[in-house]
Amino acid sequence: MKLSFFNTLPGKIEEYAPVSDQTGFYSCGPTVYNYAHIGNLRTYIFNDILKRALLYNGFRVKHVMNITDIGHLTGDTDTGPDKMVESAKAQKKSVLELAEFYTDAFFKDLSSLDILPPDLKVRATDHIPEMIALVKKLEEKGFAYCSGGNVYFEVSKFPHYGELARLDLARLEGGARVEIDSQKKSPFDFVLWFTKSKFQDQELKWNSPWGTGYPGWHIECSAMSMKYLGEQFDIHTGGIDHIPVHHTNEIAQSEAATGKHPWVRYWLHGEFLVTDKQKMAKSSGNFFTLSSLLAMGFSASAFRYLCLTAHYRSQLAFSIDAMKSAEQSLKNLHSRITELKREKSCLSGGGDNYRREFLSMLNNDLNIPRCLAVLNNMLKDPDLGPADKLALVNDFDRVLGICITAENSEAVPPEITALAEQRFAARKNRNWELADELRSKITRSGYIMTDTKDGFRLDAVKT
Repeated sequence: MKLSFFNTLPGKIEEYAPVSDQTGFYSCGPTVYNYAHIGNLRTYIFNDILKRALLYNGFRVKHVMNITDIGHLTGDTDTGPDKMVESAKAQKKSVLELAEFYTDAFFKDLSSLDILPPDLKVRATDHIPEMIALVKKLEEKGFAYCSGGNVYFEVSKFPHYGELARLDLARLEGGARVEIDSQKKSPFDFVLWFTKSKFQDQELKWNSPWGTGYPGWHIECSAMSMKYLGEQFDIHTGGIDHIPVHHTNEIAQSEAATGKHPWVRYWLHGEFLVTDKQKMAKSSGNFFTLSSLLAMGFSASAFRYLCLTAHYRSQLAFSIDAMKSAEQSLKNLHSRITELKREKSCLSGGGDNYRREFLSMLNNDLNIPRCLAVLNNMLKDPDLGPADKLALVNDFDRVLGICITAENSEAVPPEITALAEQRFAARKNRNWELADELRSKITRSGYIMTDTKDGFRLDAVKT
């Protein structure tokens, strides 16, 4: 069964077919003004499962994630002060000091959750020239206008506006979705570049053709994703809260600038993590961090396991009781694996039916709860030997990432497994030069890759 998932743009499940031999994958990263809460982290676990699924299916992946360290106002629709500026004031730090601190904290959380790192981490403040160039291009093409010192995107000039979110602008009253700004021609127009005429206390500013100022939030992702993935690429992800404003605006400015439709071929969005049926959010104070869960005695793997028990397009109800249940389920899995390691047996090559079922569930819109069910059913099978079960556990954990074989074993690092997946795909495509290059890289990293009938095996070099 070929990999398929729900594409938000057409609103249906579609089979995945990349435009080239390398998947271009962009995921909206954090605005680094505070710690990521576990609702945010659920989205990054979903991104990780998607990336692992692509690698598991033999696709090569180039994954880019942005770090927003400027320009994200407290309201996604150009309202309120800048989140970075407000937090920096409260913590008596500079904006750049704040960004450095919370960027490090964010990637520490990702590492604790065994989330594969992006191939490129790109900061907004390092890409101001690219943003200015994109705004100039939109202005030259007639999609942007200056008003009150700021540069706005004129939504009425872009006929596809709102397709992602199914917006019918003609039926929406002005101000219903966004706060009315008297400088805009339409309440749905959005800022591409702010100048000193707005939010005078902005710490970071740059010279531009429109005056000294800073970029709007939405222009950042368009400029950075196109720099590293091209004017059209395969996959863009984020939380469902990005659909009506941020991703809708990204599409408008990107396609207006390039004339290419669609700009992104597959849009995937993860649902909220909720407490008492309320979305977890920093603004409401209704949130837990990963550190707070660890302080309670829970493991990071238990939170990851909890996230895997709900489909990424379904809300996940968080509670301390749910965390306790996830922790116990994970402990039970570890205990079963430990028992299997004590039992002596040889590989017989059995269990292909479970491998096929796991792949079928995975490739059916990333149905990870059903993948977990396949794992548990396999472990209970009395006709399957311990060695075969352990081999399947190792194989499935390449996707699940819950480290169920980590105890008393030397787990192969995810980045080495990713290289092996890429080499396996290169061999399938008869790209022998790339396959040899990747094998050499794996060997230099201290691992031996052995081709097998059904795939490959990785072993640490004994010294």
